[in-house]
Amino acid sequence: MNNLISHSYLILLLPLLSFIINGLFLCFRHRKMAAILSTSLSFLGAVFATIISVNFFISGAKPILAFNYEFLPFTGTLVATIGCLLDSLSAMMILTVSLISFAVHIYSIGYMESDQASGRFFALLSLFVFSMLGLVIAPNIFQTFIFWELVGVSSYLLIGFWYDRPSAVSASKQAFILTRFADSFFLLGIILLSYITKSFVFLDINALRLENFAGQMISLGIIEIPTSDALIFSILLIFIGGWGKSAMFPLHIWLPNAMEGPTPVSSIIHSATMVVAGVYLVARLFPLFAISGNVLEIVMIVGAFTMVFAAVIACTQKDIKRILAYSTLSQLGYMMLALGSARVGDSSIHILGYSAATFHIFTHAFFKCMLFLIAGALIHQVHSNDLNAMGGLRKKMPWTYAASLIACLAIAGIPPFSGFYSKDEILISTYQAGHPIIFACALFTSFLTAFYMFRLFFLAFHGKMRSIPKHPVHESLLMTLPILLLVIPTIFAGFSFKNIFHHFFTPENITAISHNIPDVSFIPPLAITFSVLGILLSFLFYASKKSNPAKALDSDNRNAFYKIIYHKFYFDEIYYAFVRQFILGGLASFARFFEEKIFGTLVTFATTLIQKMGVLVRKAHAESLPFYIAIMIIGLLFWYFASNLPLQGA
Repeated sequence: MNNLISHSYLILLLPLLSFIINGLFLCFRHRKMAAILSTSLSFLGAVFATIISVNFFISGAKPILAFNYEFLPFTGTLVATIGCLLDSLSAMMILTVSLISFAVHIYSIGYMESDQASGRFFALLSLFVFSMLGLVIAPNIFQTFIFWELVGVSSYLLIGFWYDRPSAVSASKQAFILTRFADSFFLLGIILLSYITKSFVFLDINALRLENFAGQMISLGIIEIPTSDALIFSILLIFIGGWGKSAMFPLHIWLPNAMEGPTPVSSIIHSATMVVAGVYLVARLFPLFAISGNVLEIVMIVGAFTMVFAAVIACTQKDIKRILAYSTLSQLGYMMLALGSARVGDSSIHILGYSAATFHIFTHAFFKCMLFLIAGALIHQVHSNDLNAMGGLRKKMPWTYAASLIACLAIAGIPPFSGFYSKDEILISTYQAGHPIIFACALFTSFLTAFYMFRLFFLAFHGKMRSIPKHPVHESLLMTLPILLLVIPTIFAGFSFKNIFHHFFTPENITAISHNIPDVSFIPPLAITFSVLGILLSFLFYASKKSNPAKALDSDNRNAFYKIIYHKFYFDEIYYAFVRQFILGGLASFARFFEEKIFGTLVTFATTLIQKMGVLVRKAHAESLPFYIAIMIIGLLFWYFASNLPLQGA
């Protein structure tokens, strides 16, 4: 095991090697070789990550620092390192990221086959995987931030992959601006946290206790505040970074618009990588969050609101990728809600939310990746994202239809599929923590999830074809194969891994103790009932004999409330008005005013002054040369006599 762990650097080396070789040699002239190389190295990475993760849990899942290299000392005690921390959380994440990455690589071979820039796509995809793996294995928060930014840069390049499309360029810039805005707070939080704790290392930071800083003061510029308050403030700043990366309300609008990139990009971003980075960050620093006042309550409220908000919007959308995007937002809300519901009190410790959130990261990755790959397969055949162009695809794409049914049942929380087990535990953790309103919101969201997902399912596969495709509709082997492979974890990952998450996924330095736990036996059947009601209502509206899909998809002839939801509460318009007109437009206006009125005036004045002085000098040289010669002679004579005067005391 130790020999295997010592070679864990291969987890990072393989995708990095793929990026370098493809980026330098293959991406422009050898597109097929680039795809084969990238997919082959992704397969090796998935095999290696699986072996390491399985062996890690078999050996007892004790945290191991595989390697750790110093590269940037700040002070004698504060040193930045590059390394690999293998614990339960990182082992789960490298397994998930590697498997999802491999499935997306296989799918991309078929999806990007006709794209002339597919070589560049595989190079950027490898860079993205490298960045995400570097993030999840980081043993310290400094390394986390480095790879956090690399994830942002690579996602920017992938979202804007089709840079000849204005919508893709706009979406990539939007994602970059909003995530960088949140990341600035993340960086401030890291600086403040490291200043207080004198460490970047997660194991050291999570071992802190708030009472150790009681009575101490810290100077922040012109003010002094209690060190304990500064520690809480630093955690809140760090959470804002995760807030933006995981697209929590109101920093959510970049994620649905990120659908402008190729569908494989949407799949890997939305399943197990970029968008769960914020959830992963909270889970990584959970012991510190747990002692930081009401920060966990903020996490819970933000997650709960995003969960309901996104689910409501998803019920009205017609773009299949946007429905899945808002579904991702809602599921991320579930994860944040679960982490926020965990409590550490005087008499009881409710940490089921921690294991429930990490469990949902794992299960959600597979069925959400599968749903996006299915969406890409449908779009590839009908050449449209719009549900108006689909319908009646059940007979033409039977394997895709069956896989879609399994994925929709999983995300709706129907047993025995994986989504049921993780979502069930989130509901239980919320109820146990004593939040009845939040629990009711989670149940309602469960109903909405089942409704909008089966709305997509029925409108895409049932009824009659609502458009005439340019080419005969069929299933592609390379695109169908990864979808069918993902069916396996979607079915079995729930009940197979439930006990593993219960046993191994306890935050560091926190012992699971439970007192006065309320009865929760009614929650699983209640959750199933809400999900089944959502499915039945969706069937009634979109698949029954009395249904009218064309009318249901008509967003123009609807009431005002429906239109507000359909237009996503006009947050896109608010963003563009605020960012483009107020911030960018305001800054541009100020810059133009400064350039024209202030700087321009100064330049004009200086130019005029120099010009006038030049005229004077030229005139002097032309008309008063004897005068200047006389002045020079007088000056020389004065210097001569003054230098020969006797000085007193000499």
